[in-house]
Amino acid sequence: MLTVSDLRVSYGQIEVIHGVSIEVQEGECVALIGANGAGKSSTLKAICGLVTATSGTITFEGQDITNQSGHNIVRAGITMCPEGRQVFPQMTTLQNLRMGAYARRDDEQAIDLEEMMNMFPILRERKHQAAGTLSGGEQEMLAIARALMARPRLCIFDEPSLGLAPKIVAEVGATIKRIKKMGKTILLVEQNSLMALRLADRAYLFEAGEIVLSGTGEELQSHPEVVKAYLGH
Repeated sequence: MLTVSDLRVSYGQIEVIHGVSIEVQEGECVALIGANGAGKSSTLKAICGLVTATSGTITFEGQDITNQSGHNIVRAGITMCPEGRQVFPQMTTLQNLRMGAYARRDDEQAIDLEEMMNMFPILRERKHQAAGTLSGGEQEMLAIARALMARPRLCIFDEPSLGLAPKIVAEVGATIKRIKKMGKTILLVEQNSLMALRLADRAYLFEAGEIVLSGTGEELQSHPEVVKAYLGH
């Protein structure tokens, strides 16, 4: 579904991604793990058109989307649930969800809206509440639901557990597993490496803007380097 080939990204004169190549097959959950600043989020942003690739190609369902605008990439079928949630704070929960479907031109948005309310009952309770007044966990659920309202074929999650209590982190992990069971393809960046590897069919380990290791989620969970550096046991 998604092929990233020899991707390079620079911020000014500093290159932060050095020839990264990854693949995501339809129906998979693929995780990118590694330390802060390793290049995971920059890779996601290049895929979504939020930063410019200086070289390399990004192909989605056979179509070259390298350096296309973000709104065209959303229309192509990719949506991101961004780091830090980034809900529209002064808009209500309901308005945020409708914004997720902004690029759609079908007449089934009300059906999907009801499905999101059923999937996340707390959003029904809070539907007329300003999104900025929701708890961190509630905002994360809203950000996930807003992304799903676009009916994406590829869902990208950037640090979905960031800043959340352990109980809410477990709920987020269960939600991502549920979304995969719905048939969605998932690309996940997650600082909680153990959770990411448990969710992932395959994973890539980033260090200093490069991929240094790849394999199944199970293989990386037991790899000595990953265990020592990222799993804490």
